[in-house]
Amino acid sequence: MLSTTPSFSLLQKLEWRVRRAADSPLGGEYRSAFRGRGREFDQVVKYEYGDEVRDIDWNVTARLGEPYRKKFIEERELTVVLLFEDSLALQFGSGRRTKRDTLLEMAGLFALLSAGNRDRAGFWHATPHTHLVRQPVRGRTNIINTAAHLLNLPVPELDAGGEVDIDWKYFLQAFPHHSLVLWFSDFPPRPLPAAWAALCRRYQMIGVRVEDPWERVLPQSGTLSAVDPMSGDLLQFDTLSTASRRRHARWVEERDSYWNQLFPSRATRLTVSTEDDLLNALIRFFKARMHAVH
Repeated sequence: MLSTTPSFSLLQKLEWRVRRAADSPLGGEYRSAFRGRGREFDQVVKYEYGDEVRDIDWNVTARLGEPYRKKFIEERELTVVLLFEDSLALQFGSGRRTKRDTLLEMAGLFALLSAGNRDRAGFWHATPHTHLVRQPVRGRTNIINTAAHLLNLPVPELDAGGEVDIDWKYFLQAFPHHSLVLWFSDFPPRPLPAAWAALCRRYQMIGVRVEDPWERVLPQSGTLSAVDPMSGDLLQFDTLSTASRRRHARWVEERDSYWNQLFPSRATRLTVSTEDDLLNALIRFFKARMHAVH
């Protein structure tokens, strides 16, 4: 029997929603949106008009005197890696749900979909000072236990400070080629990872960005007191001043520019708000991805 910890309770609620959506586009679109490890040779068959010319088996064709081609089947099994960048900034939330809560729920949804499609799933959890790796596992119970472990990890201490530094060289060695890597973060403006080109060649890299409504549009609230999670300083921020709004607009522009540079294709990036219905956001992403890649 599964535990009744808060993380398991959340997963049970998410799984109930996923099952209710089984007749919606969700079930098939997850499989269609992400490819497996490649193609596996099945057999040689007669070439027919319209078949892929590159698949012709010239040795068999020469021997039998008529064109034959290689037939392949897709290797459906997928290895899913939940890369969760647990930065201190994720603890912000202007409404009922923080950015961290939002990303964890989205990670839980992806984990459940991978379990339902008989994929393998693991995670890499990175904080400002540590990282935790769980190798991909197969089977519903194992994947749910893995996801619950991720969702139940403690919130990083604000007074510890610092930024998350992902060891990309180690990451490249930790997970198999062609894995689907779902990178959960708020993606602040910063230099591109040094190993980014190698990561994109080795894996299917998908960015999942979270934003709070206040990050997109500043509220008309006058002066606000806020703690900077990176420095621990108490700051006074006047949301009505022209200078503040200009700085905010510049930050939004820089953030979006970095996001688009990191993931140029809409098929590789998903932005969710702390106010979104996450299951519906996921369905919209799968539809957009299938439209972009087919």
